[in-house]
Amino acid sequence: MSRVAVVGGGLIGAGWAAAFAGAGHQTLVLDPDPFAADRTAATWEAARDVLLRLQVLADEAVPPLVVARPEDLGCPDFVQEALPERLELKRSVLGALEPQLSPETVIASSSSSFTADEIAEGLHRGENLLIGHPCNPPYLMPVVEIVGGSTTSSQALSFARTVYEGIGKTVLELDRPVSGHLVNRLQAALWREAVHLVASGAASLAETERAVTLALAPRWCLLGPSSIFALAGGDRGMEGFLDALGDPFEALWDDLGTPHLDEKTRKTLVSAFETSGLPSLEEMAANRDRNLSVLLTSLASLGGTAAEKRDKSNKS
Repeated sequence: MSRVAVVGGGLIGAGWAAAFAGAGHQTLVLDPDPFAADRTAATWEAARDVLLRLQVLADEAVPPLVVARPEDLGCPDFVQEALPERLELKRSVLGALEPQLSPETVIASSSSSFTADEIAEGLHRGENLLIGHPCNPPYLMPVVEIVGGSTTSSQALSFARTVYEGIGKTVLELDRPVSGHLVNRLQAALWREAVHLVASGAASLAETERAVTLALAPRWCLLGPSSIFALAGGDRGMEGFLDALGDPFEALWDDLGTPHLDEKTRKTLVSAFETSGLPSLEEMAANRDRNLSVLLTSLASLGGTAAEKRDKSNKS
């Protein structure tokens, strides 16, 4: 594979373009927006430093090119759709693009909420479509989630896995489609309780952020939540934890909040964020790109997470 088409040059599309281009692929971004070229170029400049720190910038890497018409894409080997989260827009754009593609070209959608079956409605080759959902920004974060639809072929899923692993990503494959996929569902569960704690006055937004970054995140870099609780069970592992603390944790589940993002809650969150004393969004983005790349490199030098070590052991 040498040519990748990214459909949509917004935040995620520009990030995807940087990831593919940084890995050495000829990358074209399809977007008629006159500002797409500047946005993609700015993202590429930011991403290059990150990819250098991660030591994954290919020697032959060249910046992605933005084009306005489907026919300007030529015949890409792989298509990454990154349009706004509007179902009809995705269907119409991919439907117009499909005649330009070879019968074997795989299309991966970055959608965080729609299923492959929903997006494939109206396409002639739904077997080539799957979900390939990144974490933001795609050039930095190491994980891509993939899941097919009812007609997605195993060959398409296998090819997408090869593409993503070829640019250095870890692929999480879901066994069946669920709304929000895997990462966003877990993220939504935690954020729901954070919103409840702030909106109910139990804790400040700054303290909920610190509770995650200082108390939860360090362990989560190496261990998932079930592994952490299994360790808390001593020699008996998960069984010991469930016997000792299963009931109290179930009581916590029953006590967790169920906030709604109504006008009052939204105003509370906006005000809490603005008065939190946290760095500006620009500083946050720069710190994320600089420091997370260092952290990811350090984790790789340690051999990865417990789950990754298990997978490597099983493969060997």
